[in-house]
Amino acid sequence: MLLGQVAGKVWATKKSEALTGQAFLTVEVEGRLLVCADCVGAGEGETVLVATGGAARVAAGGAIPVDAAIVGIVDNQ
Repeated sequence: MLLGQVAGKVWATKKSEALTGQAFLTVEVEGRLLVCADCVGAGEGETVLVATGGAARVAAGGAIPVDAAIVGIVDNQ
């Protein structure tokens, strides 16, 4: 699990059918940007928890081709 800050939105006019309806955000984690499926409705500037790999696929709904997913919004650190 990674801790990061939402940097912005990603817009894609063409994507895999498995990703239809899925929102994506860029998250700054340890000085790099990750494109993450947004599973919790996070907003720009919020501190979030990011799952990667198989955990990200499970969080996003199972058979969805994602490698990073926002799974929580941090209230306090």
